[in-house]
Amino acid sequence: MTTVADEPSSPAPQAFDEVFAQLVEVKGWMSRDQARRLWDRSSVLTAGERVVEIGSFHGRSTIVLATSAPSGVELIAIDPHGGNDRGPQEIAGFETEAQGDFEQFHANLRAAGVHERVTHHRQFSSAALAEVAGPVQLLYIDGAHRYLPALADIRQWGDRVADGGTMLIHDSFSSVGVTLALVSSTFFGRSFRYIGRSGSMTEYRRVRLTPKQRVRNALRQVAQLPWFVRNVLVKVCIVAKLHPVYRALGSDGTWPY
Repeated sequence: MTTVADEPSSPAPQAFDEVFAQLVEVKGWMSRDQARRLWDRSSVLTAGERVVEIGSFHGRSTIVLATSAPSGVELIAIDPHGGNDRGPQEIAGFETEAQGDFEQFHANLRAAGVHERVTHHRQFSSAALAEVAGPVQLLYIDGAHRYLPALADIRQWGDRVADGGTMLIHDSFSSVGVTLALVSSTFFGRSFRYIGRSGSMTEYRRVRLTPKQRVRNALRQVAQLPWFVRNVLVKVCIVAKLHPVYRALGSDGTWPY
């Protein structure tokens, strides 16, 4: 199912702090720093360029992208709203919530004044590949966090990113599946330079890396693994209700993201 806006238009320019404050009632997992990174990368695009978001849930990230993108930038959100991969520890079994998630997503976009800017593909990302033709200048991946689906998103959709374009990936060095997918793709790949991260949101730039650059690129990502180990330990302790342990690790009991 694809929901297409009739007459795409841009909302009046708004400051980041104003927009982020409006997201307090929108359910999701995205910190202020992560939202700022999305905002900054979207705001420098130009008319005719394209943003693709994989995994929208209730629209926190979609609203940030759609509000910051200049007029004429195409925005595509891909989320099946199928009751699976909804969030932490919600991999499957939430089919009864699926239609509610879909409706809430669109209601939130309308409330933010950006619904007309966004084309929503209610499909799995693998199916949407055939629906979205052409290059992508900004790709944001926050879909299924299991290894194989995450790897497929990084490889298949990453191939769509234009030279010099940006790929952002949520739950990097936090989710086991996403991190293993990064090891299998970006750590030693030749097409994406690791730029940095905001919490678990990593940023990559599409460039052609020389052999020496690939080694440096791998080492910069390997350097994030201690933080990944810490996040895994925090999750284990939260599930096991080992409050003193996760507090000793610097967590307040919030699921790491």
